[in-house]
Amino acid sequence: MKVFNTMSKRLSNLDQSTPVRIYVCGVTVYDDSHIGHARTVIIFDILRRYLLSKKYTVQYIQNFTDVDDKIIRRALAEGVVAEEISSKYILNYFRDFDSLNVLRADLYPRATEHMQDMERIIGVLLQKGYAYLSQNGVYFRVKSFKDYGKLSKKPIAELEVGARIEIDHHKEDPLDFALWKFESNSPAWDSPWGKGRPGWHIECSAMALKYFDCPFEIHGGGYDLVFPHHENEIAQSESFSGNEFARIWMHCGMVTVNLEKMSKSLRNIVTIKDALFRYGPNSVRLYCMSVHYSKPLDYSEALLNECKQKWRQIEICACELSFASGSNGAITAVDKLSTNTKNEFDDAMESDLNTSLALTVFLRFVSELNRLAAQEIITLNKAEAAGKVFRNIINVLGLKLKELSEGEKSVIENMIQTRNSLREQRKFEESDIIRKRLLEEFSVELIDHKERTIWTAVE
Repeated sequence: MKVFNTMSKRLSNLDQSTPVRIYVCGVTVYDDSHIGHARTVIIFDILRRYLLSKKYTVQYIQNFTDVDDKIIRRALAEGVVAEEISSKYILNYFRDFDSLNVLRADLYPRATEHMQDMERIIGVLLQKGYAYLSQNGVYFRVKSFKDYGKLSKKPIAELEVGARIEIDHHKEDPLDFALWKFESNSPAWDSPWGKGRPGWHIECSAMALKYFDCPFEIHGGGYDLVFPHHENEIAQSESFSGNEFARIWMHCGMVTVNLEKMSKSLRNIVTIKDALFRYGPNSVRLYCMSVHYSKPLDYSEALLNECKQKWRQIEICACELSFASGSNGAITAVDKLSTNTKNEFDDAMESDLNTSLALTVFLRFVSELNRLAAQEIITLNKAEAAGKVFRNIINVLGLKLKELSEGEKSVIENMIQTRNSLREQRKFEESDIIRKRLLEEFSVELIDHKERTIWTAVE
């Protein structure tokens, strides 16, 4: 498999013979996650699912930034301690992403749990001369790291012009960034240099270096993290260890609103909770994968409604495959369709996780199966031939069909039998009432064939 490496600006191979270690920068937990966060998390969830489906060994870590000025301001505004804010929104994070059928990471480290690891790195950077103590805290000497700017491709001269806009006289150089900031107000931690809080960038370096040897395979996040966050991570991590930090840097394009980045500061966010309520988890996942991960994705209700219709077609296909019966007819065409779909889907995923193309391949497969079903020629053997490919793809894409209990299924089947009897008696108004009840009470829609009625639980 090949993925685009922001560092080299080329495709890089993932080696199946060794574990693929992935560290993804997570959210700062001071508010509910929005659909921009969802896109990044879902894309890396799909990457992980695909690698697992191909028998790669994957180790996946996603952190929580649970100490930050935004968290502290929110806590002060609500009259609570910062930990209460971060804990609340970590719980909400899991509520949202469990609903989106995102696999839990192998580990969710929190910054506040790794203060000693940060102290150790800062101590080594001071000892090596990459960092210095100032009146305000400990800073990293950017110009001491000769490769600074290699990820973002920003020359030092260009950065210096921007840095002079806001000069801090306590720094040796305007480009230098904080590793530790002195602060006496809570939350604050003791350190060898004075009481304070860590800088944002050192948090991720400490957590990644705690659990992964360098270089690990993939460091990921949103494209907005390339500079300064990931650039600064590289500088401090490689200065500390003397080794390359990560082999591949993988970044997701931003979700935009009218071509502006979706962000809380711009007050243009759509929370995951709201999106789930309006469109459902599968439609949101389809939306997030509808454009290549590296490209911006503009928020569009029209596109989300289109994704809702695409999910409806997938649900119908799943229903037709599960209710297939009989064994008449050759299955050569369905076998060929299934094999071609599997190969084309894999080719798209192997080529820089092209979910947009992979989804197009899958929807073409679904459309063809639904066409055959409408012609009453999806038999059991054909369904078995197509079902394995269908199930594998929805699992890789993280799509999840609604499940009902055995008791609910029994009630539904009895209601359908009653409706069939009413239809035979030409009591169509009464039969329509049952159809309506099934939709309202169980979110079940019916599909009437010539000789039978099948049903599917819908999102």
